[in-house]
Amino acid sequence: MTSFSMVADRRSSNPGSQSPVPGPIKILMLAPTPYFADRGCHVRIYEEARALVELGQEVQIVTYHLGRDMHGIPTWRIAAIPWYRKLAAGPSWHKPYLDILLFFTALKVARRFKPDLIHAHLHEGAFIGIFLKFFLKVPLLFDCQGSLTAELIDHGFFRKGSLLHRGFRLMEGFINRRVDLIITSSTASAKQLRNDWQMPEGKVRALIDAVDTEIFRPYPQDKARRALGITPNVPLVVYLGVLNAYQGVDLLLESVRILQERGKPLHFLIMGFPDETYRKKAVELGVAKFITFTGRIDYGKAPLYLSAGDLAVSPKISLTEANGKLFNYLACGLPTVVFDTPVNREILGEAAVFAAYGDANDLADNLDGLMQDHGRRAELAKLARQQAEQEHSWQVRGEELLEIYRRCLETSP
Repeated sequence: MTSFSMVADRRSSNPGSQSPVPGPIKILMLAPTPYFADRGCHVRIYEEARALVELGQEVQIVTYHLGRDMHGIPTWRIAAIPWYRKLAAGPSWHKPYLDILLFFTALKVARRFKPDLIHAHLHEGAFIGIFLKFFLKVPLLFDCQGSLTAELIDHGFFRKGSLLHRGFRLMEGFINRRVDLIITSSTASAKQLRNDWQMPEGKVRALIDAVDTEIFRPYPQDKARRALGITPNVPLVVYLGVLNAYQGVDLLLESVRILQERGKPLHFLIMGFPDETYRKKAVELGVAKFITFTGRIDYGKAPLYLSAGDLAVSPKISLTEANGKLFNYLACGLPTVVFDTPVNREILGEAAVFAAYGDANDLADNLDGLMQDHGRRAELAKLARQQAEQEHSWQVRGEELLEIYRRCLETSP
């Protein structure tokens, strides 16, 4: 098996259309986040960069001082800020000065690297990219993973209709208008940009997430359970991702309580961080003995640990963000239960069971029903793996992204 941390040395044998840039395209990626910290946003950044390098392009990432470097991708960091140690997702009042440092670090790197294009992740990255573009005179592509204002509302940073909400919405509109091209991690997000923000059809394109099926694949369940110290024959539901309210973790714990009240012997493996609040909540709900919390999981160990499960769950309730964990579930051949949302439907198709949106009782019903139906689980497991291999390869996505770059370079003034 290819090492997870190794960027393969292969190059595309079919370069496609001629690039307007002679030789490899040089891409400066802006990542205003503590990259790499084993969560969904960071996975997209890394996998896009890795796919591009495998296709013969040059990528350099500029990011915060926190996180770890991933082999094969040159990564530049802002000066260390000793009092800022936040790795979890979510807003912070510290970010403005971190982003100022990121701008100057990126400008320094760019003057040496001389990029052909800026690829900015998240709205903060795009905002910084607008000013970088002024100095560098290169196109700016914005990798949008959901609405800025909707995400801040999801995190409880402000209330809808408040003064802060109106201010950030103005900023979000400014960013959307000033970038050259926007790619989104779901078709639903692309549609929202066109409908709610009146973005022109040609300025927005969906590039949904994907998965490396050589790395994410089914492992023997007994090996996975031994690694985690979990009983071999217990019915096990797995979850991997950030732990917060808009990921639906509160609803997941409520469904655990419902199942245990019904006498259903399901156990839950909840992998991710920050987990302190949910460990306490599990105790308060009386379900702690039915849950194994692991805390933060190294991305390289995720395929093995996911393989411990009989099925997977993603109770995410945010309607504006992608759901990257589902690609990993598919590649590991996991039957999956999710809430019925457009994003989940787009990713999973027929390879999942869909519960009524936001309904903990229906989530519990479907988890129990699928766990009891061995034949249905086997059918979904086979379909999931096939779908990951045939439809959700990062090699394919990398080639799509390369074509988007070429279009951006050809059409930019």
